Amino acid sequence: MIPKIGAQLVRGFLMGAADVVPGVSGGTIALIVGIYEKLIEQVRDGARALGALAKGDLRGFWNRITGFDYVFLVPLAIGILLAVGGLASVLETQLEANPEEMAGLFFGLVAGSVLIGWDLIRERTGTHLGIVLLVAIAVFFVLGFQSGPIIDPSPGVFVGAGALAICAMILPGISGSFILLMIGMYAAVIGAVDDRAFGDLALVGAGAVVGLALFSTFLGWLLDNHGDTVMAAMVGLMLGSLRVLWPWPNGVGVISENNDEVIDGTGLEWPAGDEILGPVALGIVGFLLVMAIARIGKRFES
Repeated sequence: MIPKIGAQLVRGFLMGAADVVPGVSGGTIALIVGIYEKLIEQVRDGARALGALAKGDLRGFWNRITGFDYVFLVPLAIGILLAVGGLASVLETQLEANPEEMAGLFFGLVAGSVLIGWDLIRERTGTHLGIVLLVAIAVFFVLGFQSGPIIDPSPGVFVGAGALAICAMILPGISGSFILLMIGMYAAVIGAVDDRAFGDLALVGAGAVVGLALFSTFLGWLLDNHGDTVMAAMVGLMLGSLRVLWPWPNGVGVISENNDEVIDGTGLEWPAGDEILGPVALGIVGFLLVMAIARIGKRFES
C-alpha cells in the first residue's frame, strides 16, 4: 500500500510540474506513466456525483463518492498541488533566464511522449496515421495565434480561464498553461499562485471544476467507444504542440507577471551555431527521461 501511495505522489508531482509549464501537459505525463484512462474514469465518476448532487439525489451522490479509488486520487492530487505550489516560481525563473534550454528539455519530453502515445494505439492503420497528421497540422497553425496579458481580469474571466485550462490539462499535448498564455491569462493566474491570492484562485478552481465535469464525461465516452481514434488525435495534439516548444528564437516565450509584456513564443527560426548545443543536449535528456518513466510506469502496472 505504501509503495503504491508513494508512486502516486510521484506521478502527481510530475503532472503538476508539467501543468505549470506552457507547452507540456499533465495529461501527457498521465499517459506516459500508464494512468490516463483510469484518471479519466475517476474524473468522470466525479462529474456524475456532482450531477446527482445538483439533482438533489443525496443517496446517489453518496454512493458515487464512496466508490472513488481514494488511494489513487488523494496522493495524486497532493502531488499535483505540491508541484504547482513549489515549482511555479522556480520554473518561471528558469523560463525567463534560460528559455531556449528549457524549451529544448520540454521538446524532448513531448517528442518522447508522441512515440509512447502512438504505441498505445491498439490497431494502428493508415486512417489513424492520417488523423495524427491532420490534427498535428491543424494544431501547429492554431498555436500561431497568441495574446498579450489581460490587465486586471474580472472574476468571470478567472472562471472561464480555469474551465478552458483544465480541459487542456487532461488532454495529452497542449498544456493548460499555454491555453492561459494564448488567452492572456497566464500572468494573472501564475501571479495569483505566487501571491497566494486565494480569492482569484478560488474562481479559477470553480471554473476548473465545471469545465472538468463537462469535458471529462464527453472524453470518457469517446475513449470507451472510439479509443484508438481518440488516441490518434491525442498523438496529433502532442505532435502539433511541439511548435510551442521549438527553442528558437526564444523558447516558450518570455514568461512574466508584467501586465505590459507581450508573449512571443511561437516564432520559428534556425539556431546560430553556438546556440544549438545546450537545447539539443537537454532535448535528448528529456527524450530519454520519458522512455525511462514509461518503462517504470509499465512495471508499476504489472
